[in-house]
Amino acid sequence: MFNQLELITDEQIKKLTYLRNYIKNLKTACVAYSGGVDSALVASITFEQLNEQACAITGVSPALASHLLEEARMQAKWIGINHIEVKTNELEDESYSNNPKDRCFACKKELHKQTSYISEKLKYKNILDGVNFDDLGDYRPGIEASKKAGVISPLVLFKFSKKDIREISKSLGLPWWDKPAQPCLSSRFPYGYNITFDRLKMIEEGEAYVRDMGIKDVRVRCQGTSARIEIPEKDIKNFINNTNREELLTHFFKIGFKCVSLDLEGLVSGKLNR
Repeated sequence: MFNQLELITDEQIKKLTYLRNYIKNLKTACVAYSGGVDSALVASITFEQLNEQACAITGVSPALASHLLEEARMQAKWIGINHIEVKTNELEDESYSNNPKDRCFACKKELHKQTSYISEKLKYKNILDGVNFDDLGDYRPGIEASKKAGVISPLVLFKFSKKDIREISKSLGLPWWDKPAQPCLSSRFPYGYNITFDRLKMIEEGEAYVRDMGIKDVRVRCQGTSARIEIPEKDIKNFINNTNREELLTHFFKIGFKCVSLDLEGLVSGKLNR
């Protein structure tokens, strides 16, 4: 069992106890695991309670940045849970690649086609995900697809907020408790703008360049051949003062962009949903 290393509130202790008991009673479970803080907590508690009767499943596609896949692998190894990677083919589905507003429905539909197949093969009766209670207040069509697939969201059942998840993860000693949220690369496109393998790679390489400058949290928004860099507001002044503009432009032009700008508002999650 993960030992509690730091104090959390009585309410958080209660939620964690409910989560542990609930998962223990499932007997078997697969976790749809992206490597984010939310699904990593569910994977950790699932392995803690079910051991060999638990697994974590990561959908691998061009929309998952390669560094995030590597982080998911390392975290799963740290947890000890059986980690299964499965190729997903959402780019072949026009209801995804055409990038309609409910694109995430097609993504989760494809993912859970794969998780359902694996759970049946392993004879595990339950599929869990890392959707949290705060997610219900945002526009997330993927949640509906997960519900239709029979996926259980235990963090919603026990009303875990994002704050709860980070603080409980920290208290249990999970090293990635403060990891920035990292939506899939397809979220960088405005709705209606087609998603392709090449465009996803442009975004991934652009964001990798900015991360190598020491900025952990970055989005490169893409429309046509224009890139708009979003970084946290607190990092903007330092970025402007210390970036080698010519080197940055050379890199972005090399990977396929023709126009590069910095969003002076800073990084705002869900900006394209406005």
